[in-house]
Amino acid sequence: MFSPEFSALGIAPELLAALYDLEYQHPSAIQEQSIPLLLEGHNILGTAQTGTGKTAAYAVPVLQRLQPRKDRRPQVLVLTPTRELAIQVAQAMESFARKLKCNILSVYGGSPIGPQLKRLSSGVDVVVGTPGRLIDHIKRGSLDLSSIEAIVLDEADEMLRMGFIDDVETILSEAPSGCQRALFSATMPPQIRRVASTYLGDAKHVQISSPTTTLDQIEQFHLLLHGGQKIEALKRLLEVEDINAAMVFVRTKDATTEIAAQLERAGFKAAALNGDLSQQMREQCVLRLKQGHIDIVVATDVAARGLDVERISHVFNFDIPFDTEAYIHRIGRTGRAGRTGRAILFVSPNERRLLRGIEQATKQQITLMPVPDEKQISTCRINAFIASLHKTLTTQDLGSMRAMVDEMATRDNIEMEDLAAALAWQLQQHNPLHPKLKSLDPPSPRPKTRPGGKERFSEPKGGAGGAAMNGYRISVGREQQITPRDIVGAFTNEAQLPIRSIGRIKIEAQSSYIELSSNLPARALEKLKKLQIRHNHIGLKPATAPSNKGAKEEFSPAKGKPRPEKKGEYKGGGKKWDKKDKYKK
Repeated sequence: MFSPEFSALGIAPELLAALYDLEYQHPSAIQEQSIPLLLEGHNILGTAQTGTGKTAAYAVPVLQRLQPRKDRRPQVLVLTPTRELAIQVAQAMESFARKLKCNILSVYGGSPIGPQLKRLSSGVDVVVGTPGRLIDHIKRGSLDLSSIEAIVLDEADEMLRMGFIDDVETILSEAPSGCQRALFSATMPPQIRRVASTYLGDAKHVQISSPTTTLDQIEQFHLLLHGGQKIEALKRLLEVEDINAAMVFVRTKDATTEIAAQLERAGFKAAALNGDLSQQMREQCVLRLKQGHIDIVVATDVAARGLDVERISHVFNFDIPFDTEAYIHRIGRTGRAGRTGRAILFVSPNERRLLRGIEQATKQQITLMPVPDEKQISTCRINAFIASLHKTLTTQDLGSMRAMVDEMATRDNIEMEDLAAALAWQLQQHNPLHPKLKSLDPPSPRPKTRPGGKERFSEPKGGAGGAAMNGYRISVGREQQITPRDIVGAFTNEAQLPIRSIGRIKIEAQSSYIELSSNLPARALEKLKKLQIRHNHIGLKPATAPSNKGAKEEFSPAKGKPRPEKKGEYKGGGKKWDKKDKYKK
């Protein structure tokens, strides 16, 4: 029943059964090396890219060490840099723990704190969260770390880049000294090595090279879209692309039926394939795809495992997968047996991190492509219409129809061209050859990548440091105990701004000044106006650059390099914040 490779790692039967249900067949390199070490109780310092399977590498062994407790205080703590990753990790751990009796809770900013407080007070075994919200719970006394048996830092270098490393150190210092610790990071900058040296002691170092899977037969593209634009973009691509048959991958069973139904209403021959279908119904769906009775299958990962249909020319990742292995598995449904194929990935703005992880892990650039516009759709529909007419002319006996048309033209004195145009109009009225499509305004371009993996948000040149910035004032400051990292954390995690879109920050007594990229979309600014920091509305308003008078704290997350020091400013390059938000060498 169980995979021999996973059985050999010492995993408990309940967890092995869950892995089997999830159709985990072979452990990845990070899982094979990390799971035995963590089960033996060692601390781990892991270097591994996003998408190498590290969630299971640490989740399975820490879940295995959970013990029944009457007080129900948390036993495992997982730190993640973003709320999206916190949700993803919590969902993954719940799937691994499906045969265990344990409660898993994700906590992050941007969501009501009340339900989190209620869940914590009733008792949870595993807490997955972002540093800022975890610090908030610790200060409130709602999160007690005294019974923590294991603590995991996932994507530590991302936490450093987002300005959370001091919060991370605070949390690590609050955890019991004897608890097991694991730190995973794609890169190991000096600050992360210092944290590892301070808090992980004699940790075992596990280093995993990026997968080198070659997908040379498959052309890979991505579209940058807002979530609500995906179904419209998919319909347009299905018209424009030269498709024989296609797979559309989504995350949930409900999404398979919903999207398949929308495609059918739009005139496509589509069907859903998910785990709720019986084996017989799954086989019938695949057979219909092979025989050409349907052209599009909307599926989840589990339902599509092992699916091999020669006529699949395209794979659409409607929902971006959480790891590289799933991505490779998905797009491998096309380009088989030496044939070529195309894989198109839909990416929303807050999923750029996952796209970057896939590109880094596969060492392949996934080309950005535009959403097809009215002109492209019109051209494709006209070509298809003309091809359909040619097929009718060559395959059908039109004698009786020709006689009827001739009679009508003579009797009613109608030009043959006008009669043909009227017939053509009738045929296309439900699928117009010249459609009026709603505009799909794309999100801001993806961040550019500098050597060394550092991101730079695409902005017009100009302003300090080469990026055009606008000044804003928010109505919180020192009197509300606001620090630069509170602002950076709220803006990047809750408002989902790229770190490089944030410039200088000056904290004053009752307000603060912040510089933001001049090309932020209006919807992002509207979202910021509604933002709260430490339960205070920030009241974002445009402002001119402040004088130095009254500004005691300054921080510049976007620059990352020393700049001329002025009195009372933070200049970087060797200084850092201590726990009391004061400067020190």
